Amino acid sequence: MKATFGDRYKVIGKIGCGGMADVYKAEDTVLDRTVAIKALHPQFAQEENFIARFRREAQAAAGLNHPNIVGIYDWGSEADTYFIVMEYLEGRDLKEIIQERGVLPPDVVIDIASQVCSALQFAHKHQIIHRDIKPHNIIITAEGEVKVTDFGIAKAGTSTMTQTGSILGTAHYISPEQAQGAPTEIPSDIYSLGVVLYEMLTGKVPFEGDNPVTVALRQVHEPPAPPRLINPAIPESLENVILKALSKHPSDRYPSAQAMKNDLARCAKGLPIKAVVTPSEEETVIIPSPFPPKKKERKNKQVFWVGLVAALLLAVLVAGWGVYALANMRVVPSVERKTLTEARGILQERGLKLAVSGEEFHENLEAGLIISQEPKPNQKIAKNKTVKVVVSKGKESVELPDVVGMTAEQATYALAKAGFEIGELKRDFSDTIPENIVMGQEPEAGKKVAKGTVVNLLISKGPEIVQVPDVIGKTEQEATNILTQTGLQMSKSEEYSNEVEMGRVIRQSPQPGTEVERETRVNLVISLGAERIAMPDVRGKSEAEAKSILQGEPYNFTVAVLPALTGTPGSVSDQYPAPETLIRRGSSVTIWVKQ
Repeated sequence: MKATFGDRYKVIGKIGCGGMADVYKAEDTVLDRTVAIKALHPQFAQEENFIARFRREAQAAAGLNHPNIVGIYDWGSEADTYFIVMEYLEGRDLKEIIQERGVLPPDVVIDIASQVCSALQFAHKHQIIHRDIKPHNIIITAEGEVKVTDFGIAKAGTSTMTQTGSILGTAHYISPEQAQGAPTEIPSDIYSLGVVLYEMLTGKVPFEGDNPVTVALRQVHEPPAPPRLINPAIPESLENVILKALSKHPSDRYPSAQAMKNDLARCAKGLPIKAVVTPSEEETVIIPSPFPPKKKERKNKQVFWVGLVAALLLAVLVAGWGVYALANMRVVPSVERKTLTEARGILQERGLKLAVSGEEFHENLEAGLIISQEPKPNQKIAKNKTVKVVVSKGKESVELPDVVGMTAEQATYALAKAGFEIGELKRDFSDTIPENIVMGQEPEAGKKVAKGTVVNLLISKGPEIVQVPDVIGKTEQEATNILTQTGLQMSKSEEYSNEVEMGRVIRQSPQPGTEVERETRVNLVISLGAERIAMPDVRGKSEAEAKSILQGEPYNFTVAVLPALTGTPGSVSDQYPAPETLIRRGSSVTIWVKQ
């Protein structure tokens, strides 16, 4: 087992393995956080096409910032190993939960599937198709959140699945078109999610087989057994959602993950769903037979003929009523997605009336358009009867929550949970707001906006980090200019220096090359040049006394003694430099002593 990845991620332990990769728990030593490392098996590094796809898809998947998608932080390669760095989650995959519990309750299944739909809808919007939706790639955290993983890897690995043997676990969940090697798009993910729903509710997958090929062929050619045959406790509406998702032809499935999520929401509320079209109901007028059932031969023929005439009269009356009823029946036209004015005109042409039975918010229909009608289209009702309609109030207007001050992950989760779309995530430096904290949102918090509105976020990158330049030896002005251009501030102190010319930098703190935040203050020590001190007056003093003064502190002069021609013997008669002259400490001076 490797000790580190990329000289940054320190491995803590191995937490999983699969047909394509091993998974490790690791510590990000730069950002001081726990991460998960998915290291692809070495054989994949030998296939250039795979590596190109892996890079492209890993980069695309790294941009999927959604509360129901496992975040990808980084990726790279080392020797013959390619790896990605992901969000570390405390939780279990859905396959383990199904194997442990067998069958999950419908309300739990609807909640899990709805969160997976949210993840898929977000990924599909960003042109990312998962292609390997299965319980193994769905994580349930300790808090009950659903996280979909392996976006990008599944697509990159498509061509090599059969070579690695990983299709053995995947064949149970692939769509018919995927099994046939045809292009796979959004409906393929819908089909795979349908299989996951089936398994959660029944404890088994729709198709089993001795080998992956057999399973794949059954996916293509056989209809699944209705799940209610296995588990009668499944609501009929939820069964219809599953069967629509498992339609063999892609166009017969849900057109989007959002559409599937909408029907799941109706299932949760016990409302009718849109997954299955209700067949037309043809009313039939039953005309009783004019001939009575055969009876034993009557002895009284008169009674027979009286009964026959009565039966014929009854038949004529019923037939007449039937003709009248048929003449007054009307086929209900479809007025859904019409305005009230348009619908009223259409119904009046058929001799029918219109009444509004209610109004509801609707994600896709503008205010004023008809959502649904009762009776349904193509049913027959009597002339002058009323068709009741439910009218759209448009998208529900809600107050935009305030996410400024939250972490990026908390903000995106809060917005998605409230029904908003996450738009552009811009990042900028800030000297006052910590890294990864939201410092702005658009639209602003508190505004009344429609559900589904796209919200853009501005996220702090923390203080900008710069490298302290080397200004030692520069003049004070040069050093100031360099520090200012780098974004740093400057403070200074001064001291004497025998080595550094006056006005130039002797030393600096922090040292050159140190990484600091912008606006950090750099202290410069500026040279005052060599220190100068006043020459003392030693004339008239003895030679020994004069030397003691001049060679001691604070002068530290070097003393030269020359013979004087005049003066008191043994005493200094003259000196150079003259008293009070300013000279450098440690300079050479001369005294004249009478011998």
